[in-house]
Amino acid sequence: MIKVGDTLPASTLMEYSEVEGEGCSIGPNAVDVTQASAGKTIALFALPGAYTPTCSAKHVPGYVEHFAQFKAAGVDEIWCVSVNDAFVMGAWARDQKTGAKVRMLADGSAAFTQATGLTLDLTSRGMGLRSNRYSMLVKNGKVASLNIEGPGKFEVSDAQTLLAQAKG
Repeated sequence: MIKVGDTLPASTLMEYSEVEGEGCSIGPNAVDVTQASAGKTIALFALPGAYTPTCSAKHVPGYVEHFAQFKAAGVDEIWCVSVNDAFVMGAWARDQKTGAKVRMLADGSAAFTQATGLTLDLTSRGMGLRSNRYSMLVKNGKVASLNIEGPGKFEVSDAQTLLAQAKG
């Protein structure tokens, strides 16, 4: 399992963009994790699935709401990672009004999630292999802090906890 001091796994996530800009075309675009995190401070949070109750009502809205405070604390980007396809993450981004505040990154095959060792098997609930709920502060591709939730919990991966770590 990934831990503080480790480098993010070299993998590719996908991002759906509805408008062209900054070299991104419309449609799913590959995001090389190593390149995208190089030289940046990233507030990364992951969750079991788009449109699920806790994720939609609490997790994503907290990061959107605290965007300005994250920027003031030196965070360059906020990433939301979920084992969903890029089209679902794009639609969820529109629904959650993440705009340019949170990058909604799809880990469709769960390759990134498996490489971190933070998988959650929800097969018995009809959802297959998913990501555990967690947050991490990443500096230049390395994990600076890591907050992993217990089963069914939402206590340590929230925006306020990671923001306090970014300020510290």
